[in-house]
Amino acid sequence: MSGHSKWAKIKHKKGAEDAKRGAAFTKMIREITAAAKDGGGNVDTNVRLRAAIERAKGINMQKSNIENAIKKGTGELPGIVYESATFDAYGPGGVAMLIDALTDNKNRTTAEIRNILSKKSGSLAGPGATSYLFSKKGFLAVDKDKVNEETLMEIALDAGAEDIKSEGQSYEITCDIASFQKVKDAITAKKIPIATAEMTMLPSNYIRIIGEDAKSLLSLMEALEDQEDVQNVYANFDIPDEEMEKITQEK
Repeated sequence: MSGHSKWAKIKHKKGAEDAKRGAAFTKMIREITAAAKDGGGNVDTNVRLRAAIERAKGINMQKSNIENAIKKGTGELPGIVYESATFDAYGPGGVAMLIDALTDNKNRTTAEIRNILSKKSGSLAGPGATSYLFSKKGFLAVDKDKVNEETLMEIALDAGAEDIKSEGQSYEITCDIASFQKVKDAITAKKIPIATAEMTMLPSNYIRIIGEDAKSLLSLMEALEDQEDVQNVYANFDIPDEEMEKITQEK
């Protein structure tokens, strides 16, 4: 299973916990506001906004909060202006990382991210040092017990998917951003449950890590995700399933 799949599952579980204390709501409000600011408030023409709203609904955010976040982005309501910031970094085992943030103070955010990295065996890299390894893609995962591979492949490829892989207990589908919603809608129309659906940054290659490096990397990624300005953390790691299970049991 790819590192992206493993981290998506960890994030899903962690996201449910974060939602209880409001941390997930705060990040989603920022994402919706930024998406509306960049591409307008119409979900039919703003793919990023549409995806953000669906994620917000997934954590049971109230409709009024979503609407207010959109209005802040479009300028209909006053609010803090957040700017996007991307940080290239390296983690334990030489893993390449890409950190996306939305901040009202880039200097503060940079200092805090650098501090987390240095404490957790990582390091901040120069602009472009790792970003060239990642491409923006649509990513969907469907549990294998929900559909057979041939059926899913036909549906997804007809809708514009680029690739389908069998990974662990899931089928993983990748597509370009323009086809993301069409692929998602095609699968949903056949009443097939989707475990994960997101626009993300996928690496061109993966680094296999085990042991202390694996534990340290996961600890670093969780610490970065807990930083209030950080929206997403991407990394090109692959931890063997048996190793991941061992780490999870130790927590």
